[in-house]
Amino acid sequence: MSRIFKTPFTLSTVVAFSLVAFIIGILASRLFGAPTLHASAANSVASNKRVDVIVKATDSQFWQAMLAGSQAAGKDWGLQVGLFGATSEADVSDQTRLVENSISRNVDAIVLAPSSSQALDGVISRARSQNIKLITVDTRATVPSDGFIGTDNVKAGAQAADRLGALLQSKGVTSGQILIESSVAGVQSLVDRDNGFQNQLKARFPGLQVTAHRYNNNDTATALSQTNDVLSANSSLVGIYADNNVSADGVAQSIRENKAQDRVVAVGFDSDPQEVAALKDGTLKAILVQNPYYFGYQGVLSAAMAAQGKYAPPSLDPGAILVDSSNMNTPAIQKLLNPPTTKGGS
Repeated sequence: MSRIFKTPFTLSTVVAFSLVAFIIGILASRLFGAPTLHASAANSVASNKRVDVIVKATDSQFWQAMLAGSQAAGKDWGLQVGLFGATSEADVSDQTRLVENSISRNVDAIVLAPSSSQALDGVISRARSQNIKLITVDTRATVPSDGFIGTDNVKAGAQAADRLGALLQSKGVTSGQILIESSVAGVQSLVDRDNGFQNQLKARFPGLQVTAHRYNNNDTATALSQTNDVLSANSSLVGIYADNNVSADGVAQSIRENKAQDRVVAVGFDSDPQEVAALKDGTLKAILVQNPYYFGYQGVLSAAMAAQGKYAPPSLDPGAILVDSSNMNTPAIQKLLNPPTTKGGS
């Protein structure tokens, strides 16, 4: 399977705004093109730098794809990359332990997808105080880092609201209740994603009201149970927004079990095999898909550059792509829906 397209640049000759514009402007080719190696680019990343990558959990295809991207970057650029993740996205203490282990090993850099926007602030600051470069991915921390890679989740949430509202309008539905099925409370990426959804829904579709907001601690069975309860208790429920793949898996299972495909319109976020199957059979009408492989690949590259004292982009947003029945079978989207994956240690 094709790997991410590497940006051919020498850090000393590329200024920040042109790099960011390049990355955002050619997202599709970056996602699916074959690697392009330039000697000047290869020389800009020091080989043998030790970079630990720590994701929120190793039990999800999303994070496994990020680890695969990280692993590929290490192989391509001659870096020593360690792959780690907590057993659950809700286990902040376990992720904190992993960061502390990396500090103890005195690695050159850490790529971290924080499970909490604030709970890891102390360990992040401690790593940086020991001259370990730290790049955050997916979720920003509230303390400084050496760079951030992640989706503009406010914008992506608004995209989800636009599609959900338009789908309901196409059915002649302009009013009714909406459920937000969310993963973990207090995670800034999800907070932004949900706020973007709610604000856009209120602005463009005022007849659609978010009347239930549930948190499932990133557990499919809990998402299933919560959705069952809301479907049973609210005859005016017309739409569901699930803000990550685990939430969407539970929502889709509930819709099937309740034979509610014609009653509610559901839009999800991220992707995994269960979500793709739900999109294929129409249980989910659309999903917003990020590129975790890119998160991992570019995260390792940025971390190694920072560790070498070279320029690392302060913020990169690869965006999210709306996928539905009209484009899900195109070659480019198929590669995005079926990324390489690997599991890390704990």
